[in-house]
Amino acid sequence: MTNASVRLTQYASGGGCACKIPPGELEELVRGLAGDQQAGDQQAGLLVGLDNGDDAAVLAVDERTAVVTTADFFTPVVDDAYDWGRIAAANALSDVYAMGGRPVMAVNLVGWPRATLPAELLREVLRGGLDIARQAGCPVAGGHSIDDPEPKYGMAVTGLADPSRLLRNDAAAAGLPISLTKPLGTGVLNNRHKATGEVFEQAVACMAALNREASAAAIAAGIEAATDVTGFGLLGHLFKMARASGVTAVLDAAAVPYLAGAREAVRDGFVSGGTRRNLDWVRPQLKADVDEPELLLLADAQTSGGLLLAGEIPGAPVIGEFVPRRADGVTVILR
Repeated sequence: MTNASVRLTQYASGGGCACKIPPGELEELVRGLAGDQQAGDQQAGLLVGLDNGDDAAVLAVDERTAVVTTADFFTPVVDDAYDWGRIAAANALSDVYAMGGRPVMAVNLVGWPRATLPAELLREVLRGGLDIARQAGCPVAGGHSIDDPEPKYGMAVTGLADPSRLLRNDAAAAGLPISLTKPLGTGVLNNRHKATGEVFEQAVACMAALNREASAAAIAAGIEAATDVTGFGLLGHLFKMARASGVTAVLDAAAVPYLAGAREAVRDGFVSGGTRRNLDWVRPQLKADVDEPELLLLADAQTSGGLLLAGEIPGAPVIGEFVPRRADGVTVILR
């Protein structure tokens, strides 16, 4: 077996952030776990915890410093081991950027089928992760590994932030525009890649790109509300943001950017089960005038997607606006 002959995506049932536990099921699992601890958490300085399913936990150390902590890992999203490492690292670091933080240290999280896949491939995965972490200025200090039937890789990341300048998913306000910093479509393109072996360099480049500049631009613009678009799709993350903030999101479907080939992948049926579950979860809170293929694209389970912002920054298209919460409870409106 040579490294070039191994198709890593064939060693996992899922792929990338599409292998997440479905959002509705996950919310049921954690429901009530935070309530009894809320008062104690506030006294201990926990600024962001479990309540709204934000991108990372945030703990205030003092008036000027908060610690941001997250962990993210997944099964192979592409066949190339080095690229998978880069994508997984960028995805884990993104949670810190989505909170307005700066990553300062990471540790690797690895599951590897030692009897099935060569160690040289794992080295390439780790090398990819290290290169992206270096790009972010974030040291990688060891980690933890297990022998696992399915390959898995990611990172636990620690960051620092100004507690008065956090980006949160519960701070969107009516009257603010909605911006998106990366195009959609990685989910359907990755699914096509897994099924056919076709390589989509535009998707790899998008997933491996850091959200560092977008986060810094959001902080500079005074934006307070953000989240990153990953496994729950644009509709899922927008729904969570609007619900947590007590507003309704109005989305202009025609303004949403897509990677080349994404529409063709949906047309040809390369839609993951995770994407369909995302749409099923959001549909009861959705009012839409667009067709089913468009809805599937908007619910497409992304890996290492862009930032979804309540505000504007240079270079990020405006795709809608937040409005006052509707009396009928509709949280996302598509036009």
